[in-house]
Amino acid sequence: MALTLIFSLFLAACSGGKDEAKDPKPEGNDGTKTEKPAEPQVLNLTEVAELPSLDVSKAEDAASFQVLNNVMEGLYRLDKTDKPVPGVAESHEVSEDGKVYTFKIRKDAKWSNGDPVTAKDFVYSYHRTLNKDSAGSYQYIMGDIKNVNKIINPEDPMYGKVEELGVVAKDDHTLEITLENAVPYFVGLTSFATFYPQNQKFVESQGDKYALEANTLVYNGPFVLSEWKHEESWKMVKNDQYWDKDSVKLDEINVNVVKDVGTDLNLYNTNQNDLVGLSSEYVDQYKDNADFKTETEATMWYLKMNQKNPVFKNVNVRKAFSQAIDKESMVKVILNNGSVAANYLVPANFTNIDGEDFRAKYKDGFHAFDAAKAKSDWEAGLKELKKDKVEVEFLVGDTESSIKLATYIAAQLEKSLPGLKVTLNPQPFKNRLDLENKGQYDFELAGWGPDYQDSMTFLDMFVTDGGHNRMEYSNKKYDDLIKSAKTDLSDLKKRWENLQEAERILLEEDAAIAPLYQRGRALLVKPYVKDVFKHGFGADYSYKWAYIEGKQ
Repeated sequence: MALTLIFSLFLAACSGGKDEAKDPKPEGNDGTKTEKPAEPQVLNLTEVAELPSLDVSKAEDAASFQVLNNVMEGLYRLDKTDKPVPGVAESHEVSEDGKVYTFKIRKDAKWSNGDPVTAKDFVYSYHRTLNKDSAGSYQYIMGDIKNVNKIINPEDPMYGKVEELGVVAKDDHTLEITLENAVPYFVGLTSFATFYPQNQKFVESQGDKYALEANTLVYNGPFVLSEWKHEESWKMVKNDQYWDKDSVKLDEINVNVVKDVGTDLNLYNTNQNDLVGLSSEYVDQYKDNADFKTETEATMWYLKMNQKNPVFKNVNVRKAFSQAIDKESMVKVILNNGSVAANYLVPANFTNIDGEDFRAKYKDGFHAFDAAKAKSDWEAGLKELKKDKVEVEFLVGDTESSIKLATYIAAQLEKSLPGLKVTLNPQPFKNRLDLENKGQYDFELAGWGPDYQDSMTFLDMFVTDGGHNRMEYSNKKYDDLIKSAKTDLSDLKKRWENLQEAERILLEEDAAIAPLYQRGRALLVKPYVKDVFKHGFGADYSYKWAYIEGKQ
């Protein structure tokens, strides 16, 4: 089973001349055809939360993106090495200036209801996502496309004018996308859920019910969602309309919502579940088990401090929070799963330039654990606030592991910062996202996995009024550095330095968030599960090429 995280920097061809990418391997991502094994092709999995949204215009979380990656397909998708390989598009060409991409839509691409997938489905989907009435927070990820940032800016004369978007269906099988600037990651970005097509006729026929149930969504990926029992389970089955169905060996994927690790482990040990993530108390017990695996991820966890609360408007308070937690003990004792204590936002071993990792300049990050310094900054903050006591609410998930981690963090904060009282507010995943998006929290335990392989995927979240800012952080110098890194790729080394400086401002000067750890995972995986591909960015797993073999 391919569960190792791959850290390979991919570049779309945008350095000049025409570059055409054709699919030389129609039978799969590695060019080999494996006969379907005789045993039942059924994969059984669990998730800790309900799916918040399967509307590609509104989805914003890892759980939703995971399902969408397997029931839908964009122009390209990621293979086992995180290289973008043709999906709905069979090939593409790039203009000499690297700004105009022409994608050829394959003629055998179909929706699960039999309708053809056309270039117009992409135009409609992008327009719908960027509509000024859209509730989605992921509009910004399309910002590389011409006019997007104007279309989504309420202060711009072009606001809401989606017809000005740089995306045109030249005919049913030719999609032209014009970018504001040449970027090194655009082809890979088309594999992300926000860039998937939508069937206009079907969407409009469903009205307000669209994407709320398994039968109010139409699919174009390797699988279709056949059942969705909210808060309980969902089922994916093989899509017989999928253009590359011969590469899909699994007939069925069953996913049950299980919040308790002990229950999940019991399901695994009784062969009702094929994969289980282990919390700290089970790692030592199972680390010598033949099924035991570990994986390092480019996913970061941190405290998100809402400056809407006057307490967190104070920079000394934020610096105190950043330095008050013993992260080394946290990852070794509370997590115990291979996670690494982190004082940074952009992960280690995620991106590099000329062989140098992004972390090289500020390897140790900023505001490491220092109880004495945390107390000093806290006292300075309280003095400025004219307070001697502070009570704040801590928004966290409602799973067993989330509450355990949050309890440790709260205890550390109260221990290091005299006069602080922290009250936990555990919420189901969907509720937590809603409270965050509305800015109705004091501080939050938040995580972020990369959407594409560039440091920008972590850093552009925190620009003023950004879709994932939602904590009223604003710094003009930070905004300018991010804007420069987005628009000027003439000097990649300078761009790199601008992004490093932006991270320093965010974490050292402003302490806008308090990094905690870079996530690792300890898990048990049944040996008969083959070729589930773990991705370093975007959705976590692809099941297109997975199969079951050797199950007793």
